[in-house]
Amino acid sequence: MFSQQSFDFLALLTANNDREWFKINQSQYEDSVRTPALNFIEAMQGPILALSPRFTAIPKKVGGSLMRPQRDSRFSKDKTPYKTNVGIQFRHFQAKDVHAPGFYVHVANDECFIAAGIWHPESQALNAIRHCIDENPNGYKKALATLKQAGFELTGDSLIRPPRGFDSQHPLIDELKRKDFIAIKPVTKAQVCSDNFVEFCSNEFEQTRSLMAYLCFALSLDF
Repeated sequence: MFSQQSFDFLALLTANNDREWFKINQSQYEDSVRTPALNFIEAMQGPILALSPRFTAIPKKVGGSLMRPQRDSRFSKDKTPYKTNVGIQFRHFQAKDVHAPGFYVHVANDECFIAAGIWHPESQALNAIRHCIDENPNGYKKALATLKQAGFELTGDSLIRPPRGFDSQHPLIDELKRKDFIAIKPVTKAQVCSDNFVEFCSNEFEQTRSLMAYLCFALSLDF
């Protein structure tokens, strides 16, 4: 799986982030980063299926659970062509892109973490989640309690003002202001490189099951 060589390559890429260098060192990328990532995804197929048969672990170089190394720099001041992290998302099978409910693993030299939830949902989905929290607050509060007990923190962007149609005095107004519903837990490089990282992720993602089930319920997705 992942090893110190994975982090070493990402550090080299940070220092040499251009297409020519990457092309010359493509084989090192394959050996140190992409192959370990694909092996990890394949090993996670059983655990993800056990969490929910609606989520997928697809060990493909393109179009699977491994996010592509190329950056989309069209709207960014940073024009470097490659990401200096490994991103893996186990998405809901009915979803089409990264803005879907999913389990996530982030491997980088500056930080490693695992996460579960939904990032930057489009407005219709975000509105559905907010109305679900308003109408079914107990299930959401139970999910939050489980996450907190397991060491996850709900993070992401939030509105400054209450969303349209919701009272500023709503008891869950801070939750309703959220634009992302992502539960994150930091992990160490040693944990990422350990032999039991698959088992670790499986056990930790189990603690996010109630949040994932709630989000799927809110979005009328099977869980």
